[in-house]
Amino acid sequence: MTIGLRARLVVAFALVGVITALAVAGGMYLKARTVILQQAQDAAVLALTDGVARFGLLPPTPERLHRIADELSDRDDTAVAVYDDLSAGGLPLSVVTPELRETVRGGYTAWQRVSVGGETQLVSGTGVAFGSSVLEVYSLRTLAPAAASIAELSTRAWVFGGGALVFALLLALLAAWSVLRPVRELGDAARRMGSGDLKSRLDVRGSDELAGLAVTFNHTADALDQRVDELRRMEADARRFVADVSHELRTPLSAMTAVADVLEEEAEVLPADAAQAARLVSQETHNLTRLVNDLMEISRFDSGAAALVLDDVDVAAVVRASLRTRGWLDAVETTLPPDVVARVDPRRLDVVLANLVGNAVRHGGAPVSVALDVEPGWVVITVADRGPGLSPGVLPHVFDRFYKADSSRARSTGSGLGLAIARENALLHGGTLVAENHPGGGAVFTLRLPDPRGDR
Repeated sequence: MTIGLRARLVVAFALVGVITALAVAGGMYLKARTVILQQAQDAAVLALTDGVARFGLLPPTPERLHRIADELSDRDDTAVAVYDDLSAGGLPLSVVTPELRETVRGGYTAWQRVSVGGETQLVSGTGVAFGSSVLEVYSLRTLAPAAASIAELSTRAWVFGGGALVFALLLALLAAWSVLRPVRELGDAARRMGSGDLKSRLDVRGSDELAGLAVTFNHTADALDQRVDELRRMEADARRFVADVSHELRTPLSAMTAVADVLEEEAEVLPADAAQAARLVSQETHNLTRLVNDLMEISRFDSGAAALVLDDVDVAAVVRASLRTRGWLDAVETTLPPDVVARVDPRRLDVVLANLVGNAVRHGGAPVSVALDVEPGWVVITVADRGPGLSPGVLPHVFDRFYKADSSRARSTGSGLGLAIARENALLHGGTLVAENHPGGGAVFTLRLPDPRGDR
């Protein structure tokens, strides 16, 4: 699953904010915890040493040991005084660890945290030497107040971290919005340009990298717009040139066709070489005339000048007339149900049929068939042959202008415009023309023309 840029920015900002907040809060917590514990330890040790110092250096007696223990015991502390085999006080010596006693017997003051009844408490001890013996005094102080202070600090740290997370998320959303807005505008402008709006531009705000990107996009769009305008102008000039040349060629071609027809009629009485030349001239003249007519028809489509002359016609009758005119009625199998009436331009429908059937007869394989059918909202005419069919490389280009599937037919009588004109006529009617291969072999061209009467 791909995570969007907005989500990544929000997560990144939030992580940075949370990690920073946790680091600061954690550092403050650890520092404060150390200070609180140190203060508690220092206070306990100071209270112990001051209490012992008040009794001076008098030799310890049982009474003095009791006085020392009683003096050091209060609401927070419990004490015990030990001298040789004598001890006095309410603190059990079992609480004092051997390591701590060893340190105190050396005449030092020390402390140690121990667990008593599941609660962490502080044991501090000090030693005073009397000859070869040492007076040991130990005091046990609860760390509950310090623990309460530390717990309050922990709560505040969690609250601070939660607040920092919310603040980081808000900052992340704000930052993501401010960063992604130009990117979103760039995407919208690119989509508008992709859909054909070459005037789409971006507003340039500020002077940062995103503003530079907007400037670059606008410059690129300006250059593309100018280039497209130039290409459109060149295309319009080329179409106008083709239309003008085709129109100008019609008059001399009419004369040439008449002369070629005369020469072809007289070919029988001419010498063999002259007769062959006359027939060749006649054939090429007719091919050139057909090419010029096709070019003029294409130029009408390109300029939007092609128009329909609609009429309610019997489609089966139009198909039969088209086949009969070209001498294909006996060579083509037909399935033409009667009473199929559609509102079409009969001349343009004849052009489509002539191109499709002629293409099947010349380049397909027998038998060639034409079938008429009716679908809801459509009149369907199918032209099929049983030849080798269309290769996968040809299918996408079969309706391209001047495209010939076989390069060896580059000098054939066809112009490569017939199927393009047929498709343009189908689109002009609001229909479709599709080429495909029959599962049993051969090419199939399916013409669909809209039937405004819908279901029959």
